[in-house]
Amino acid sequence: MNAQARREVVTKNAQGDVEKKVETIDYRSSAGQGAEIRNVQVVHQSHPKENLNTSGGVLSNAAASVASTLESAKDAITKN
Repeated sequence: MNAQARREVVTKNAQGDVEKKVETIDYRSSAGQGAEIRNVQVVHQSHPKENLNTSGGVLSNAAASVASTLESAKDAITKN
């Protein structure tokens, strides 16, 4: 990344959480295409420290989603 192309701005959003906005350059290229260069803005949002201790709901939902996906894949394989 070109360090001279970066600009960082730290602000607070409407909820009072800290956001860091970074203006930088995105370099992309696809097979058979020329390079595409464009200015982009990336927003990093911090999470308040009081939300670090969760009841495991996020992990529980993720595990249930994985189990459902695996079950669907198993059903699809056994039906064929």
